[in-house]
Amino acid sequence: MAVKTIEWKSDRVIMLDQRLLPHKEVYRVCRDYQQVDEAIRGMVIRGAPAIGVAAAMGVALGAAKTRGKDFDRRMEQIFLTLSKTRPTAINLFWALERMRKVYQNNRSRGVESVQRLLREEAQRIYREDIAANRQMGKFGAKLLQNARQVMTHCNAGALATAGYGTALGVIRALKESGKPVEVWVNETRPFLQGARLTAWELKKEKIPATLITDNMAGYLMDKGRVDAVVVGCDRVAANGDVANKIGTYSIAVLAQRHAIPFYVAGPTSSIDMDCPSGKDIPIEQRDPKEVSHIFGRALTPKGIKIFNPAFDVTSHDLISALITEKGVIRPPFRKNLRTHVGD
Repeated sequence: MAVKTIEWKSDRVIMLDQRLLPHKEVYRVCRDYQQVDEAIRGMVIRGAPAIGVAAAMGVALGAAKTRGKDFDRRMEQIFLTLSKTRPTAINLFWALERMRKVYQNNRSRGVESVQRLLREEAQRIYREDIAANRQMGKFGAKLLQNARQVMTHCNAGALATAGYGTALGVIRALKESGKPVEVWVNETRPFLQGARLTAWELKKEKIPATLITDNMAGYLMDKGRVDAVVVGCDRVAANGDVANKIGTYSIAVLAQRHAIPFYVAGPTSSIDMDCPSGKDIPIEQRDPKEVSHIFGRALTPKGIKIFNPAFDVTSHDLISALITEKGVIRPPFRKNLRTHVGD
């Protein structure tokens, strides 16, 4: 893969600092779980699957640095700290729960065994994510085989995962299958994940792409320049409602108005069957400076009120299908998600 997002190496967690892209490729080395916590909060690493992998590695790193009689108390602090990093992406909590089960089920075997098993589980989560993304890409490429002009929003590529990507994984698989594809990249204000990250990834992969501002999407659809939309997701509720980067809902409404299929790609770890609907998904509110400033420079009048939700919810009735590593899920989502996740 042309992009290396995160890896475990010599009891260190190494992450590509996505805040500096596309101008600088700088890798940050996390030597303890607190640094992993700061990296997730500060958007050094972002994207639901990548956050899950980072949190799992953070637990393993924290355990590796813990000795003595306070091991259990220390582990609880590690789990608690990482669980409070970002509230919307369910992958974070899914990964922490997997790590917690390994910890609880093996605690009687001694500290060194627990440390080793946690490290192995974190690396397993990493490998499974890449494998899931590749399989998802194959299902998605078949679904979109006749789409030549595809629009995407935010960044759901290798940078948002352990590797390969979800929505961009589908686009990569299309290219690998020999299908010609051009990508419309929404800039994705306010953090510019599309302009900074998706455009950067697609350029590296030599996939034809054109960057647009978010408010140009409707124009392109009206002109017949979009065959399909594919986006990632941070959480899928039991009824099929999807939380994704702010602006996704608007794109979905436009797609339905123009009879364009709207697809959501994400691993089954993003499906939250305990969450009845999108109304129950917590929406992260982020720093107003992400709206008022770009690269540290103020764009807005001093003192203006700013509202900055990081995500919105797209209703299930706007979604044509969900693409996972287990296959394609179509409506009715409440019924089919239950069957799909239970497989």
